[in-house]
Amino acid sequence: MTISARRATTDDLADLLVLYRELETEQTAIKPMWRLADGLAEPVEEALAETLEDPDSLIVIGEIDGVPLGFAWARSEPLLPQADDVRVAVVRLIHTTLDARGVGVGDAMITDVLAEFRSRGHRLFDARVSPGHRLAKNFFESNGFSARLIVMHHEDGEDG
Repeated sequence: MTISARRATTDDLADLLVLYRELETEQTAIKPMWRLADGLAEPVEEALAETLEDPDSLIVIGEIDGVPLGFAWARSEPLLPQADDVRVAVVRLIHTTLDARGVGVGDAMITDVLAEFRSRGHRLFDARVSPGHRLAKNFFESNGFSARLIVMHHEDGEDG
C-alpha cells in the first residue's frame, strides 16, 4: 500500500467535487450552518476551479495506490497591517473518506501542505476545525497545532 499526497490539478475536479460533497455531508450533520458559512460557495465546481488557479491557495490530493481518497485546501492569508506583511497559512478544509482514516492519508496531505507553505516563507499556520469534530481536533493537535481562537455562534429560533 502506497500512501501519497500531490498537488491537485484541473484534471482532479471531478474527484475533488465528490470528496467535497462527502465533507459537506459530514460537516453539515455536525453543524448545519457549515455549508452556509464555512464551506465553498456554490457552484462548488466553479469555486474549486478558481481555487486551483489562486496563487495564494494550494489543494492537495491524498491517495492510496494512486486512488484519490482525500483532499486538503490551504490558503495564505494576511494578518493585520501591524504584522508587517506577515502571512498565515490557513488549512481551510481537509477531508479523507471514512475508509482512508487512520492509515496516513491525512498525515501525508498535512505534511505536504506545511512543507509547501514553509517553502513560501510561512512560519504561522492555522487550521479550521468544526466544534464537535473530535477526530479532526486530535489530528491537528498530533501535527503540532493548538487552539488560538474559538468562534462562538448563536442562532435565534423562529420565535426570535
